[in-house]
Amino acid sequence: MSRPRIVIVGAGFAGYRTAQILSRTARGRAEIVLLNPTDYFLYLPLLPQVAAGILEPRRVTVSLSGTLPHVRLVLGEAGRIDLDARQVHYSGPEGEGGTLSYDRLVLAAGSVNKLLPIPGVAEHAHGFRGLPEALYLRDHVTRQVELAAATDDPRRCSSRCTFVVVGAGYTGTEVAAHGQLFTDAQVAKQPLRTGMRPRWMLLDIADRVLPELDERLSRTADAVLRERGVDVRMGTSVKEATPDGVLLTDGEFVDTRTLVWCVGVRPDPLAESLGLPMERGRLLVDPHLQVPGRPEVFACGDAAAVPDLENPGSYTPMTAQHAWRQGKVCARNIAASFGDGERQAYRHKDLGFVVDLGGAKAAANPLGVNLSGVAAGAVTRGYHLAAMPGNRVRVAADWLLDAVLPRQAVQLGLVRSWSVPLDTASPEVARVPGRPGSAGPTDTDGRPGGEPVKTRSGGEPAGNQPDGEPARNQPTAGTSDVAPPPDQPAPGPDVAPGPVRRTDRFTEGDA
Repeated sequence: MSRPRIVIVGAGFAGYRTAQILSRTARGRAEIVLLNPTDYFLYLPLLPQVAAGILEPRRVTVSLSGTLPHVRLVLGEAGRIDLDARQVHYSGPEGEGGTLSYDRLVLAAGSVNKLLPIPGVAEHAHGFRGLPEALYLRDHVTRQVELAAATDDPRRCSSRCTFVVVGAGYTGTEVAAHGQLFTDAQVAKQPLRTGMRPRWMLLDIADRVLPELDERLSRTADAVLRERGVDVRMGTSVKEATPDGVLLTDGEFVDTRTLVWCVGVRPDPLAESLGLPMERGRLLVDPHLQVPGRPEVFACGDAAAVPDLENPGSYTPMTAQHAWRQGKVCARNIAASFGDGERQAYRHKDLGFVVDLGGAKAAANPLGVNLSGVAAGAVTRGYHLAAMPGNRVRVAADWLLDAVLPRQAVQLGLVRSWSVPLDTASPEVARVPGRPGSAGPTDTDGRPGGEPVKTRSGGEPAGNQPDGEPARNQPTAGTSDVAPPPDQPAPGPDVAPGPVRRTDRFTEGDA
């Protein structure tokens, strides 16, 4: 008798945890297949430290094959799921197609950058949802500081040294906090014009920083940012983005070459393609994480609307804490569906939150105890080391080296502007030329800082709790494809395809 096959789509916090628990409990009685575009699990909460040059990129990536020995890894992106035939159709990293049949399906596709219908944002902003985006931001910021130091034009120097971050949730707050320290360190070695210093702006339509947290933690974070020199503007956002800067909702125009978009996340559009009941883009499931009417289909993490049994009538928020815990419950309920153990409903208890503000500063409330300063910093780093499924020694070593040695501020140029567009269904994969729908460089003068223009149009994670910030529930704009530039190679075995095109559209419920 053949073993049943369990297919898990996505290796974020929910998918990875599901595969990890199943690999321990199945003991060879079931075939576990993990479908993911990359061969690593990304520990998203430490991504701002990658962008700030504290951690090397591999420190926040955990090998799937190395840590999930009884799980078969299939590299690819799910494109279509046939529920009646119980098949997942996917495209591989070199353009080849494939099909996976399943007896149980776990949809843990996660989330993508949330877009708003603001003119110019899709063309001139970059998200912060995947490793390519973090690497691009580190290179871009370093380049702007170096170019600013070399120019004799005060206005151009100021423009290059102004960095605008939109969204004061977990991700945006940490990016601004770490970014200010990063650029200040670069200027110390390479002084700019007299009286000039890098300027980081943090914008949000909310009335305070970190509106999801207790007001005391919010005040702590706000005070640290302002003391460090970050220009915090609450009740303010971007009205329009241009190649030369951004127009704010209060009428001010800010000259800048950098716009970082951290306003929230939206569930992966793959969930909507199933044609099943949804709740604001998330697949509706019961408390046991099963899809009603489809007992063989489970969903967890950002892609699932899981009833919050602690707050009847609501759904669990899109955070990594919930995704990680839901993965564990999902694995146990899948085992129970094969007769191994009993099903259990997903319940949670809030363990608190941590926000890393760079250096020795942080804001945290473990088990409801509000902390700030060095104590919060120690708790925050201890939490991340405990939560990471690997690389703990390497991460701790990088932290130690960063405390005693100056950071290496160099731009490698490995990720270009056009390869990390804001409008993408796969922020974890950098786009490459050579396939329709994968835009290439078109104009080196049209992007801030000399970056090529993106040719797609379109309308926070992701927080520090291992995964994602709540979305702002705003409409997204449509997308359009363009042909790749004529000087780029044609598709072939040596040219990887770009990620799948986003097909989600805003609906009345998003307004």
